[in-house]
Amino acid sequence: MESVYRIKWIFFAATAYMIFAFAWWTILLIRKNEDAREAKIELLQLGMRTEQIYTDSLAFIRSARYNEINHRYDRQKDMIWEEGIFIFLGFLLGIWFINETHNKEVALSNQRRNFLLSITHELKSPLASIQLILQTFLKRKLEKPQTDKLIHSALSESDRLNQLINNLLLSAKLETAYTPQLEDISLEVLVDEIVEKMKTKFPNANIVAEKAVVPVFSGEKLGIASILLNLVENAVKYSKDIIDVRVRYYYGQDKFHIEIADQGIGVPDKEKKKIFEKFYRLGNEYTRQTKGTGLGLFIVDQIVKAHKGSIQALDNHPKGSLFKISLPNRL
Repeated sequence: MESVYRIKWIFFAATAYMIFAFAWWTILLIRKNEDAREAKIELLQLGMRTEQIYTDSLAFIRSARYNEINHRYDRQKDMIWEEGIFIFLGFLLGIWFINETHNKEVALSNQRRNFLLSITHELKSPLASIQLILQTFLKRKLEKPQTDKLIHSALSESDRLNQLINNLLLSAKLETAYTPQLEDISLEVLVDEIVEKMKTKFPNANIVAEKAVVPVFSGEKLGIASILLNLVENAVKYSKDIIDVRVRYYYGQDKFHIEIADQGIGVPDKEKKKIFEKFYRLGNEYTRQTKGTGLGLFIVDQIVKAHKGSIQALDNHPKGSLFKISLPNRL
């Protein structure tokens, strides 16, 4: 990080030097232009005096040849300023573009590094838990209730690991050639399945599906299920005191609408679009302490786009986030 700041300081110092140098050479060109004008006028004045073309200074100033010289050098002066301003603005634009590209590369590098750190933890944690459970079975003879509890814990960790691997594979697939395999889906049934699964995974959370009667939806079941799983799980993870998640769906204006609302920490306005970028996570301490890889919302966004739909991150009331998805009736 220190080397990055050093490079930026060198870059800005070199930029400042080039700007001052450019301004100095522009001033020198204008001065040279004025010197050339004065020399030309003196030469013309000497020649006209020798030829006795004019009798006094006023007649010389009014002469056509004097005005022609002034006009020519005024035009050269204007050209120096115009070209100088044009080149200067182009230079500033280039500096801005280089700086923006550098900042994006640094941000992407940081996101990738954070992703590697988080993915390493996310992979090692369930593996370590499963390993510990297996070692416990080898070393101790347990009663059935204890055995059942450990088995359920191992299955839970295995499911977590499986979901993580699926997300990694899906994110890679979404960036290459992903085409939804369409089938008829009952949103009522699918939402109920996802909500029940999340209730089992998060028993302390209040997850409610607001039921509605909607037409059969044409889409990819696994893709829509992944959208719901990621959004509901995010809503639970990023809720502090009150874990209250509402899943709502309805049909209107030839589109299916799905809303997932929570009472969590919310998303700042300036980050509402960034959260759908790959590896991006909110930059506050609470989100850094929360498990995640920065792939969930990227996957959601890509699947929604593949279904020709749109997604918005909005503010929920009185607090929290509201993710609103709109999907067309038919692709």
